[in-house]
Order: sequence, then structure tokens, then C-alpha cells
Amino acid sequence: MDRFKKTALLTALAEGLKKRGSWCGETHLQKATYFLQTLQKVPIGFEFILYKHGPFSFELRDQLTAMRADGFFDLHQQWPYGPSLIPTEKSKHFRQQYSRTLRKYGKQLNFISDKLGKQNVSELEKLATALYIRVKKSSQSESQRAKYLHSLKPHVSLDDSLRAVKTVDGIVKLSKGASA
Repeated sequence: MDRFKKTALLTALAEGLKKRGSWCGETHLQKATYFLQTLQKVPIGFEFILYKHGPFSFELRDQLTAMRADGFFDLHQQWPYGPSLIPTEKSKHFRQQYSRTLRKYGKQLNFISDKLGKQNVSELEKLATALYIRVKKSSQSESQRAKYLHSLKPHVSLDDSLRAVKTVDGIVKLSKGASA
């Protein structure tokens, strides 16, 4: 997918997350993009690795930085936290040129925005890591995946790990039902 379509999708995703209550910092966009690409199969083409706070794409970070430089996102400081990425008027006009792409992936954008929009950074870390593990260890039981998540992220309790695994399994099930 070319960078212009990616720009349209990422600004639309940010707008969808904001409308559903997201603070929409870079972490929110990282995790939501991971879900969009991995779960919803939107071919954005970012490579994700398991990093400090779950799946992370250095390419996506660079794309978001370039989008800020090009005037598609404004930064709004959220003291005492980091900044939010707010789509600009320029991004709204730009998206009109890619309305076909946005219509093609509209259901997927809405699904991810609905499921992740109200999640805080801590929850997003758990959920995105649980999805990452589900993809890598699909044959394992919920309990095994929860133990693995806890081993990777000892600050996440085993109970919270299991809740995250079950939540992701539910989201995956809803996703399959929505696309059927």
C-alpha cells in the first residue's frame, strides 16, 4: 500500500478512535494499527515486533512523524501524559481524495475503533500483546497463552493476562462474525 493510502487510513483511524473516547497518543495508534493490520487484514504493510509495551512498528513511528511534518497531525499536549495526535483539517481534505480506499476498509476501521477506542495505554499493551501471542502460538490454550504473556510481561498479573487473552479471543470471534 502506498504512503498516501496509509496516510488516509491512519488519519481516519485516529479520528475514529478520538470519536470513541481515545486519547489517541502514538501508543494508541500503534496498537490500533496492529489490530487493524493483523486481525482485520488491512494490508497497511508495517512490520511489528514485540517491544517494551507490546507490538511496535518503527516504520509506523516514522510514518507518523512524517505525517506530522506534512501537516496531517497536530500534537496536543495532555499533561501530565504525552501528546495526542489530532488529525488536521488538511487531513480531512486529503482523505476525500482517498474515499474509495476508506470505503473499502470502513468496516474494519470502525470495528477496531469501536473495540479499542475506550482502552487506556495499559489495557492496549495487554490486548495487543495477547493478539501477538495468539498469532504466534495459535495452538495453545487460553491458559498457556496467559502464562506466556505473564512471562513476557511480569508486571502484568496472571489474572490480568488471562483476562486480556479472553478479551482478545472474544474480539477475534466478533471479528470473524462481522466479516462473515
